[in-house]
This record gives sequence, structure tokens and C-alpha cells, in this order.
Amino acid sequence: MNIRKFFLTVLSLFFVGTLLGYAQEDTVKTEKKQERIKKGWTFGAVPAITYSSDLGFQYGLVLNLFNYGDGTTYPKYHHNIYLEWSRYTKGSGVNMIKYDSEYLIPGIRVSADVSYITDQALDFFGYNGYESLFDATLIDDKDPDYISRMFYNMDRKMLRVRADFQGSVIEKKLRWMAGVEMSNIKTDDVNIEKLNKGKDEADMLPDTALLFEKYKTWGIIPAEQADGGTNTMLKLGLIYDTRNAEANPMKGIWTELQFLLAPSFLGNGDMSYTKLIATHRQYFTLAPKVLSFVYRLSYQGKISGTMPYYMLPFVYNTAPEYTRDGFGGKKTLRGVLRNRVVGDGVVYGNAEFRWKFLRTVILNQNIYLALSAFLDGGMVVDKYEFTLDEAYRAEASPYLPDTDESLHLGYGGGLHIAINENFIIAADVAKPVKKEDSNKLGIYIGLDFLF
Repeated sequence: MNIRKFFLTVLSLFFVGTLLGYAQEDTVKTEKKQERIKKGWTFGAVPAITYSSDLGFQYGLVLNLFNYGDGTTYPKYHHNIYLEWSRYTKGSGVNMIKYDSEYLIPGIRVSADVSYITDQALDFFGYNGYESLFDATLIDDKDPDYISRMFYNMDRKMLRVRADFQGSVIEKKLRWMAGVEMSNIKTDDVNIEKLNKGKDEADMLPDTALLFEKYKTWGIIPAEQADGGTNTMLKLGLIYDTRNAEANPMKGIWTELQFLLAPSFLGNGDMSYTKLIATHRQYFTLAPKVLSFVYRLSYQGKISGTMPYYMLPFVYNTAPEYTRDGFGGKKTLRGVLRNRVVGDGVVYGNAEFRWKFLRTVILNQNIYLALSAFLDGGMVVDKYEFTLDEAYRAEASPYLPDTDESLHLGYGGGLHIAINENFIIAADVAKPVKKEDSNKLGIYIGLDFLF
């Protein structure tokens, strides 16, 4: 399936959803009586527990606190605080605090976060999608072509501070946004010695050059960027928002246009650039309060300047979302490997049906369960241009196949458990259409609907 067919599919689903939405009447009158209006502070918490044979066990806690004031605005919150602390036993970790409120400064929405993330095995597949090779045999330790289970990984440590502000232009439906985001990023090769500590010899990772190290040697990653750097961006934009709710809207539009400016005078030096973000989301009721169809279309790309390689794989959204890793993975292209789709400009889209099949009250908490079915797709439309050292052209050519970039697709389904409308535990399972995007089923456990 190419990009044209994908967007025709999305548009077809759009028209079906519209027709079905007009065919329904809002006849459900009793559900609101069953709900408990929440006041003051409530919270939801989930443990962070996973396992990787190379990174070890992940352990920690995710805590989300909501303040609903006197309850008159429920399910809309007054204050939202998100805390995450988790570690892998071999060193990777997430330390994050986020805050979102329209009541801290009257008339202004404030969304901010501070995070320090250490990733000993960040996905790295090169640039421009299918123009870079992903070969699962290279990471399969039972295959004759095996190189290393960490071949498509790198080390990254990132400190990020962000503050965004929104204010009303027209009745809160049209809003201005402005913000600043500062990142300090350090990149390196995977620390094989550390990951091998305590392993049996048969399970040890080989001490060999990985793809990230090869890219530095070949000159694809410039020497002045190889260790990472700092980046400071200013944000300016407009938002049009008619959603009936934020956590899982049943109707409305959410469209945004952002300009990200990273000027040299803010410490970006020669790596100053401007980036354009244009994202449209729309929500349709197919059965009142039960079934909805939603879709998202987005372009995120550089329009001028020089963007350092370590800033390429980030996705930008306005509150209550935040800067995310990767095109590919649980929040953009499910089923496709994280950071598989990296370039100067990327388009992506999602189409999803959401069915709230059970709604109840347990221990004075409003609960609903929802199932979803989705199709995600995206591709690089503006290539990341790089220079290959001629001395390494023959060595590098197997990893840079003569393959045109095309649409990366993933599909699947999910289960969501919502507590008091806003705290939503999410579990998605997705499969890629092409093996060049992943050799495994994608399983994603976290919080919130995709958008």
C-alpha cells in the first residue's frame, strides 16, 4: 500500500464515520446519573514493570494526580500532575514530572515538564526509512548473519525542560500558543561491557562495531555532532479546538499549526533551524457515548537551517501531550519500530475506532472499559541529507540499499481502562505490514489514548 492508497483509506473511513454519526440520535440519558461527580484531589497509579534480557528488569511507578476543584467542571480537571520514576537494573531510567492547568494563571493554560531520561539502548536505524536497511537476522543470535542484539541501538542521556502557554483568541476555540523547550543531549556507543556484567559467557554481547559507531566512522554523522549537544527552541502557533473532552473525545476538531525556532543566538550556533508542525485531528460519534471514529494527520518537518541528527527523531504536540521520541512506536506508528522513520520531514496518520463496551462505578470511582481497532501509517517526505566518506562507500553500501522510501504501516487493537475519565491505562498490540519495519509483534502498555 502506498501513501495515496493510505490517505484514500483514511478519507473513506472519515466519510463513513460522518454518515453514521448523523444517523445516530443522542438517546442515552441515564449514564450521567450513575457517575459520581469528583471533587478535590484524586489519583491513579500503576507500577512500571517490564523485562529485557539485555537491559534487565524495569521497576518503578507512574502516578497521575488530578484536582477537580468543587466538581462543577468535572470531568475537566483544574490541575494535572504526572510523575514517573522507573529504572532498569542495568542503568536505563526515566525521571519525569509534568504539570498542566488552566487555573494557575487565570486565562492562560500552562503545560510544563522536566525530565531526565537515560537510555542505554535507544533505537537507531539510520535515516530516510526504507533507504536504510533493517535486517532482523543481524540481531538474532541464532542466525549465521548475527552481529549483535544491540546492533540497532545507541546510548543517549537527555535532560529536557519545557514550558508552553496557551490563551484564548476566540471563545477558547481558537487559541494562541507560545513556549520554550531546552534540551541537553549526550550520545554515545552502547556500553557493551556494562550490559555484559553478570552474564554467562554464552549470553554475552559481542564487542563489535554497531550501526551508530559505523555511521560516525563513515562520516554520515558529522564529528561535531557525534557526542550530542544542547538545543533551545522557541514555539509559536495557533490551535483550533472544538472537542467535547480531552481524554477521549467523542466529537469535535483539534487542529494546530506550530513553528519551532532554534536560533543561533540561543546557543544553537551553526545548528540553527526552523521547523513546521501541522496536525489535524477529528472525532466522530457513531453511537452516543459508546462508539467513535477518530483520525489524525500530521506533517512535521524542517523548513530552513541545519538540524542536528540528535534532534530529528522527536514528535511535537501541544498540551496536554508533550515532546515524544520517535516516528514509530506506541504514540505514533504502532507496530513499526521506534525511530524507524527519521528524516527532515515526515507525514503520518492514524485511523481508529473506539468502543466503550462497559461503564460502571466501583469503590466510588467512575470506570469504563474500551476496545479499539486502528491503522497507522507514515513516511519520510523530506530526506535527511548526509555525506558519506568515499573511502567507506563499499563497506556502507549494504546498509544503504537502493530502495525508495514508501509508506510504513502498522495495524492492531487495544484495551483501555479509564478511571474518572482522565486516568486511562492503555494496552495496544500491533503488527507491521512489512518485515522491514519490525520482526516482532509490538506490545505497548502505558497511559492515555493516542490522541
